[in-house]
Parts: sequence; C-alpha cells; structure tokens
Amino acid sequence: MVDGVLFVCHANMCRSPMAEYIARRLLAAHPVTVASAGTDAVDGAPMHPYAIDVAAGAGADPTGFRTRKLRPEHLTRATVVLTATRRQRSLCTALAPGVLHRTFTLRQFARLAAAAEPPKDPAGRPLRAAVEAAARARGRLQPAAPDADDLRDPIGGTPADFRRCAEEIEQSITPMLALIGTAG
Repeated sequence: MVDGVLFVCHANMCRSPMAEYIARRLLAAHPVTVASAGTDAVDGAPMHPYAIDVAAGAGADPTGFRTRKLRPEHLTRATVVLTATRRQRSLCTALAPGVLHRTFTLRQFARLAAAAEPPKDPAGRPLRAAVEAAARARGRLQPAAPDADDLRDPIGGTPADFRRCAEEIEQSITPMLALIGTAG
C-alpha cells in the first residue's frame, strides 16, 4: 500500500492544486501519492490560469488538471490530509470523523513537523511515521494564533499573489519532507 497526501482547499482551483504539483516535485523520491480536492469544488473545472502558470513554473504540466469535489473516500484513503484553512480542516473531519488525527492545516503541519521528534519507521512507511510524529508534537506545542494556520487564498489577486502563495506552500511542505527523510 502506497501512502498518500491529500491537499484540500475551497474550490480546488488555486491552493490545493498548486500544493499538489509542488508536493509531487518535492516528494518525487518517496513512495507517496499526492492528490487534491475542494470542499466546495465543482467536478471538472480547470485550474485557475495563474495557478497553471505557477505549476508549470515548478516543472509540471497542469493543462489536463480538473477540479474534484471532496468526498469521504478521498479522506479515508489519504495517509495525511492537509487543508488550506481551519474551516476546511473542520469540514474534512465532519465529512469523515475517522481522519481527525491525521488532518491538519498545511501551515499547522509544517510547525508540528519542525517540532516533532524524529520518527522511527520499521515498517518502511516514512510518511505514516512522519504523520504520527507530527500528531504527537500537536499535544506538546501551544496553539498558534488562528491566522497562523490559514493559507491566504490568492483568488482575485495578481500573478505575484499566486507566486507568494506557492512560495508559502513550498516553505510549508519542506518541514514535512525533512521529517519524512528522518523516518526513511
């Protein structure tokens, strides 16, 4: 069984698909699948043009990307669910309560991964070990300010706003990558 990361945002047009393509590039050396969905997405819509530019700039070919509405099975199949906002995290856990302990906002997970004890992974599943280590760190850290967990939506912004969002996504994925590296 291959572990998987699911990124979730509102419409699956900007933040979560950019995170999907950035994570695919960063996690390419690991046995991990990466996908995205939107809590309020309409199945089959194209990615936002500025998000396409960002993904293409990361070396991906996102022209065939189509949005998908979040469904319970997307959540239950994922090893970790990383949302753009606290609201989306709440919607995910309401849709599939069993994913509570492996659902985080992306920025929250970055903080927890940076503070986590290096995991031991005798089963050869470094992503799962990293998620468990981050979940243990959640109990040791003080809660962050509410705005510290939300990833600002670039919709309605400029191409520079989308690039800034993508940079923040990449900075947030980097601690997860480091934690996976210590487990594998």
